[in-house]
Amino acid sequence: MYVVGLTGGIGAGKSEAARMFSDLDVPVVDVDVISRHLTSAGQPLVSKIAEAFGTEYVTEDGAMDRGKIRDRIFNNDADRRMLESILHPAIHSEALRELEQYNQSPYQILAIPLFFESNRYEGIVNRTLLIDCDEEKQISRVVNRNGFTEKMVRSIIAAQASRSFRRALANDIIDNNGSIEELQQKIHQMHEKFIKTCIVSE
Repeated sequence: MYVVGLTGGIGAGKSEAARMFSDLDVPVVDVDVISRHLTSAGQPLVSKIAEAFGTEYVTEDGAMDRGKIRDRIFNNDADRRMLESILHPAIHSEALRELEQYNQSPYQILAIPLFFESNRYEGIVNRTLLIDCDEEKQISRVVNRNGFTEKMVRSIIAAQASRSFRRALANDIIDNNGSIEELQQKIHQMHEKFIKTCIVSE
């Protein structure tokens, strides 16, 4: 099983890159997707979140209220760690289960926003691909996509690992400051590289 860890800061284009790899028939396991599923209506983790934070953090249909939780943990390290202690072990287990499903593919993508901020997935990933862009580009994308204020986006970026830190650790880097078409071309080139790498490593 050859796993490429796909990562990048908020607004860098990681999710779009993951979609493009999926379009190339590369299995993609996305921890954000797993997290949204595990905190959706009726999932066992939601009751644990309600016990830890209160029922006001659960929506009427029984899902975690992502907006309220985000606001609560934004500048509260203790609450953030509490939420992570509930979510991360379950997300990790599900990610491993999904990776095992696709172990016959030449390689797989494991999309992890904060890969370099944690060592949880280091033993799983064979190499890392960083999707990166200029900070002003990050900010404009997130403001337009999520409706966040510029101040909020800058605070999120400041709380994540720095671009220089990520770039120093990544095995491969795609600079995503241009168009969707340019990103797609770079993804195709990286896909060919990964296929060749997998053949050599067999």
